[in-house]
This record gives sequence, C-alpha cells and structure tokens, in this order.
Amino acid sequence: MIFNSFAFLAFLPIVFFVYWFIAKNNIKYQNIVLLVSSYVFYAFWDYRFLFLLVFSTLLDYFTGIKMHESKTVKAKKFWFWLSISVNLGFLGVFKYYNFFIDSFAELLLGFGLQSNFWTLSVILPVGISFYTFHGLSYVIDIYKDKIKPEKNFIDYSVFVSFFPLLVAGPIERATHLLPQIQNKRTFNYEKAVDGLRQILWGLFMKVVVADNCAAVVNRVFEYQDHFNATTLLIGAVFFAFQIYGDFSGYSNIALGTARLFGIELLRNFNFPYFSRDIAEFWRRWHISLSSWFRDYLYIPLGGSNRGLLIQIRNTIIIFVVSGFWHGANWTFIIWGALNALFILPLIIFKLNRKNTNIVAENSWFPSVKEFFQMGITFALTTVAWVFFRSATVKGALGYLHKLVDYKKYGYPEVDLKPFLFIVLLLIVEWFQRKETHGLVLSNCKKRYIRWAIYLAVFILIVLFGASSDSFIYFQF
Repeated sequence: MIFNSFAFLAFLPIVFFVYWFIAKNNIKYQNIVLLVSSYVFYAFWDYRFLFLLVFSTLLDYFTGIKMHESKTVKAKKFWFWLSISVNLGFLGVFKYYNFFIDSFAELLLGFGLQSNFWTLSVILPVGISFYTFHGLSYVIDIYKDKIKPEKNFIDYSVFVSFFPLLVAGPIERATHLLPQIQNKRTFNYEKAVDGLRQILWGLFMKVVVADNCAAVVNRVFEYQDHFNATTLLIGAVFFAFQIYGDFSGYSNIALGTARLFGIELLRNFNFPYFSRDIAEFWRRWHISLSSWFRDYLYIPLGGSNRGLLIQIRNTIIIFVVSGFWHGANWTFIIWGALNALFILPLIIFKLNRKNTNIVAENSWFPSVKEFFQMGITFALTTVAWVFFRSATVKGALGYLHKLVDYKKYGYPEVDLKPFLFIVLLLIVEWFQRKETHGLVLSNCKKRYIRWAIYLAVFILIVLFGASSDSFIYFQF
C-alpha cells in the first residue's frame, strides 16, 4: 500500500476511527490496532514477505532478552552476533547476493575465465533495509547497555513495524519511539491538524513535484544519447527535485500520519537544498540514516577524535557504506564516494561545522555569498545524483561527458512545466525554512489566508498530480 493511493485513503480513516473511538484510551488495545494495521499495510504490497518482517521482529525480540539475561560476556556476545549475522544475512541474500556474484563473474571474465553462477530471481522485499536497521540499532543499544530489552512483544513489534515508517523510514531508535508506544496517548487536536497539513504538503511534493519531474527524468535518462546537453542538464536538475520531492514527501506524509495517532517520529529532512556546503547538506538530508551511520559506524570506528587521517578514513567508509546501503550497484557506491570526496576539503580545513545555523536567519533573502554557496552545493549534489539515477557507471560517465561539451547545448527538448512546480516548492519552503514543514504557516495570522493556501495546494494536487505506483526509496 502506498500513501498516494485510494487504498490508503480508505485505510487511514478506518484505522484512525478504530484507534481513537473503539480502542479509545486503552494503550494495550491501541497498540494491537497499530500492529494489526501495520501488518495489513505491509501485506497489501505482498503478503508472502510478511514472514520476513515477523521473523526479524521475533529474532531481535528474543536475542535482546537473552543478551540482557546472559551471565557471561561470551553468552552475551553469542546472542548479539546471532542477531547481527542473521539480520545482515537476510539483507545480504535478498539485496546483495546477485551483485557480488555478478561482480565476481565479471572479474573472472576479465582474466578470460567463463563462469556460470546461480543467481536469485526474487524481488527485493520492500522496506527490508529500514526495518532491519530498526532492529540492529535496538540490539546494539542493548549490547552496549544503553537500554534494557522490551519484554512486551506487542510494544516491540509496533516499534519495528509501525506502518507510517515501515517501508521507507525514518529509521527510528528504541530510545525515542518505544517510550511513546508504551505510554498513554490522548488525542491532541492541534497536533492532529498539523499532521494533516504535513500530509497535504507531502502529497504536493510527491504527486505534483516528484511525479511530474519523473515523467521527464525517465525519458531523458533512458534515451540520453538522443538528447542535447541542455535537455540532459534539465533531466539532472529534475531528478534532484524528483528524489527530494519523492522521499521528503514520503517522510512528511509519514510524520503527519504518525501525529494523527499521537506519535512523533524523527525528522528526516530539513530543507536540504538551502545548504551552503556538502556537510550542511548531509545534516539536512535523510537525517535518520546519516545519524544512524554516525552513531553505529563512524563513532565506533574512532570518529574524529583520533587524528585527521582516521577521520578522513572514517568519513570515506561511512559514505561508501551509505552508497552501498542504497543499492547493489557500483553507481551507488560511486555516488557515496563522490559525496565523501566533496566533503573531505571541509574536514581537512575544519570547515565542516561552519554552517550550522539557518541560511539568511535574520533576513528575507540570502546574501550574494550565500546564494552562490547554495548554488555550488546544489550543483555538486546534482552531479552525484547522476550516478545515483543511472543504471550503469558507463551511462553516468557518458551523461556527464555530454554536459561538459558546450557544443552539445541547444534548445530544450522536453516539457518544462515541472520547473513551475519546483519554483513554487522552493518559494514556499524558503519562507518556511525555520519551520518543520512547508505548511506550518505560523507567521500567517489570518485564518482565511491559511485556508486559501491549503485549498490552493489541494487544487494543485487534484489538477496536476501525476500517477505513480511507488516511491523511489521503496527499492532500498
């Protein structure tokens, strides 16, 4: 089930009604409602893979308890590594097995050796990377004695499979989400209304911005040899906003939906295209994943406390691993490595924490310096996005090669209508950049103006919303 579907439009009010009006304020019944609805939500995509979600939940639930009850360090390590190896094993088989086999076969072919390895013909279970990382953070935190295991199986299952975040995040922590699941929740009108605003803005980002950009992007990247450099440049820019509108739109809908049930999820995006350098961009883009790698990989490797060379090594590792997390393709690994390359000068010259405040914090408009900083940062991220979107490394290199050949430029050969939606998106988010999403409108005191804006966004969704049967990050 996807958020921009009629099925979800019917599903959400039913769950909301049962949750607040039948389960009422009984936390036990409310959690059962959330768990059942989450499994229905996931099974709607493909019920056959529901067993993976349930198995992963059972595994981490029991190993967490066993670790805590272990009398010896050896026993504790046994249960810890059992959970880690099985979780990563499932992820590796479904997501990376074919990649390693194909890469090894290509290596042998380079030496003139033919091979015929067995590969899997199975689709990737949606959301497997996200719910696996939920479980891993929980198990690691128990192993490090940061938290105690949750004994209530229903509560823990809701933590892993809460439907708004189940298939594309944000990646939650037990320390943040479990207490909300365990504690009594009462309906908060203001939070619920703001949740609806956030859902509306997320739908605009998804179906108006992202899906209209996608129609151009798919055509340009598929037939890149037939288009001039101007069109390829437009395709690259459109993809930058497609993936932002798609993923940030999903996150907005997820956070808004969770607020309808009295639950606050971790913020995943903070207007990243207003960043003034790459380091700031990665503090604002996919925040839950970036912080996950920081806490569970970067810091355990030594972080930035063991000298510059170790810091550089650790930075490269987390970006390459982040690329690999996104997909089993060399294009994702190069995308991660490029971002590491872009951020290294900031680390070397100790400028990576320079821009931690909001751009143009005390002004309506950015300074000339800030404007160019944002432009350069966006250009760098767009170059990296070309690898992210391309099917092959060769295709990405050919795409970029054409962009740097000034002789290849000419008149655009695609529909430019998505530019209007992108401009509207940027204008709204610029004036809302101090808020949590694009439709907070805290500075707008006139109710009729706010409602006029909500109505305008709704009309744009109805008139210009393009159809899409998925979100980009479902594949990760």
